[in-house]
Amino acid sequence: MIATIRSETALPALPSASGIEIIGPVAYVISDDAPFVYLLDATTLAALAQVRLFETAEFGTGRIPKTSKPDIEALTALTWPTGQAGVLALGSGSTPARERGWFLPISGGAPQEVALGPLYALLRPLLPQGAGFNVEAAATTATELLLFQRTVGVANGAVLFRLPLVATLQFLTGRGAAPTSPKAQPFSLPQLEGRPAGFSGAAFVEGQLFVTASVEDTADAVLDGAVLGSYVGLVNLAAQTATFARLAWADGRAYHGKVEGLAVRRTLSAGHWELLLVTDDDAGGSTAVVAEVTQ
Repeated sequence: MIATIRSETALPALPSASGIEIIGPVAYVISDDAPFVYLLDATTLAALAQVRLFETAEFGTGRIPKTSKPDIEALTALTWPTGQAGVLALGSGSTPARERGWFLPISGGAPQEVALGPLYALLRPLLPQGAGFNVEAAATTATELLLFQRTVGVANGAVLFRLPLVATLQFLTGRGAAPTSPKAQPFSLPQLEGRPAGFSGAAFVEGQLFVTASVEDTADAVLDGAVLGSYVGLVNLAAQTATFARLAWADGRAYHGKVEGLAVRRTLSAGHWELLLVTDDDAGGSTAVVAEVTQ
């Protein structure tokens, strides 16, 4: 597997990008310290609009402080129990303030806040000992909601939570009981300089589960560390295996940015895709990266 970067574009009006979904011609991008979902043209990356998810008085500097932000890290496109198509943005759950989520219908209308605490309480006991809860990515298949736990300083802390889609959404909206028997599937991810990679983005497209993983020099789920590199991977759900390629420029230089999310922009040929990635430099800066992946 090969992952080659073709271009990187700064997103100056979008702080701390943390996830992306493409629906039709529009790319929906979330930030981990802003109260908005940002809408971009998926081809040109031109800013189209921004939708406020919640009110806050702490965005005056352009970033909500780390101690109080909801830390929106995961984004997935799905159909809500009301029948509306849209995107579900989820907080990481790494602190009590980060157990909030929002469903945003793509047809317009106000976002709906979702309490994630009851769902996350079901998942925490499934983590390996020593791993702090930290959801960083989400994807949706026809039958499952997939939530990705990010490793931070624990080699066996990369976990995929597999939940029944309909039952979980009914639970989140107060229409049904808690989903029974959620599955926690551990994964072995690459390491750089002795630090394990952690899941950071996911997308399920045309039967393929794409993921991103980045490596930071930190053992803290809240505090950032120096970024060592990023990977793109393909997960085989049936075999419970994953194949990864480190992101690099066309001349072979390793890419040292922190990839936070991915979307499949188009299929170029069999086993060959063009991805749109978003990055966060942990200082409020964001970029959009176009990469080609060959299986």
